[in-house]
Amino acid sequence: MATVQFKTEISAELELLQQINRALPAELQQQYNDLSAKMRSQTITPEEHQDLLQLIDIVEQADGDRLKHLIQLSQLRNISLTELMEQLQIYPQLVHS
Repeated sequence: MATVQFKTEISAELELLQQINRALPAELQQQYNDLSAKMRSQTITPEEHQDLLQLIDIVEQADGDRLKHLIQLSQLRNISLTELMEQLQIYPQLVHS
């Protein structure tokens, strides 16, 4: 019985790690980067600004999902979120204004 529980926990950890490491599609990430750069340089058009706002929603949703999975994994491992992030070498990213 303990072996089955162990395998279930390992499977859950692997699933969470896959979710945590899931990146935005490269095309979306590039579009986000390009539009963010235009916003910073104040060369963004109104239409591009609307596109950027939609991309920001997508990025924020992905970030929220990632955080949710990090919390679940930290609870599964019975460690703090900070400790888990250190173990996984995940560091907060600075947001450029």
